[in-house]
Amino acid sequence: MYTIESIIILGVLFLLVILFFAFIPVGLWISSLAANVKVSIFTLIGMRLRRVNPSKIIIPLIKASKAGLNITVNQLEAHFLAGGNINAVVNALIASERANIDLPFEKAAAIDLAGRDVFEAVKMSVNPKVIQTKSVSAVAKDGIELRVMAQVTVRADLERLIGGAGESTVLARVGEGIVTTVGSAKSHKDVIENPDNISKMVLSKGLDAGTAFEILSIDIADIDVGRNIGANLQTMQAEADKNIAQAKAEEKRAMAVAREQEMRAEVVAAEAEVPKALAQALRDGKMGVMDYYDMQNIIADTKMRHTLSTKDANNIGGK
Repeated sequence: MYTIESIIILGVLFLLVILFFAFIPVGLWISSLAANVKVSIFTLIGMRLRRVNPSKIIIPLIKASKAGLNITVNQLEAHFLAGGNINAVVNALIASERANIDLPFEKAAAIDLAGRDVFEAVKMSVNPKVIQTKSVSAVAKDGIELRVMAQVTVRADLERLIGGAGESTVLARVGEGIVTTVGSAKSHKDVIENPDNISKMVLSKGLDAGTAFEILSIDIADIDVGRNIGANLQTMQAEADKNIAQAKAEEKRAMAVAREQEMRAEVVAAEAEVPKALAQALRDGKMGVMDYYDMQNIIADTKMRHTLSTKDANNIGGK
């Protein structure tokens, strides 16, 4: 019969065994021994204490060891603690080893920590990548717009990945080169007939300087004829000239109307002086009463004749 003390001791031992296997990855340690990768059990315990998942270190280490790479546990753990992607670095080192590319672990880790996909970069250095520009609008000297699309073949330069510009910079520079080349052409027909001239001139500008890539070729994929920018500009200029001429004519008309109103005001002012002059002439005796009535009769007769002539003219026009 088991006593209570013996049952408690067995239970405590069972819990200790469970905690031991839960805390210490014995299975991972056995896998490393089977792969001939020497990792002590105390190293695995230290990873647990440093809150590092041992499987994220040991499995890439086994992969690197089988590929013949000389990488230590400390290197992988330091890169993991720095926030790096260990699998990407190990895969990149294996790919570079197979492609006979000199890529030390420190450089691969630096490229990974810089935010680059180091494995993709190694693949691009072996197998160049084709990137395509958007439709670039450019205008030749004859005023015709051309829409050009180009395919750029680039190869990653591992030496310039850290601090080098990315694909967007390469595409922007190629677009700028297309605009410059088309803009210097005398006619859009010359560009359409010889599209390879665009590739040659753009390549000669050294657009990959300061980037993480080497431009191998630039191929013109498509050229479309767009608007007649020159004709549109001439139409807009003619419309602007017309508006200016209309504005000047309106200004002259307004000045003429203002002058006419000023002259009418002067006439009205002069007519206002006539009664004063007549009154003064009567007071001075220079003009008699009969003379004044004769003048009024003449004025009335003149108005009557003017009225009659106006009515006759209207009757004749109505017939």
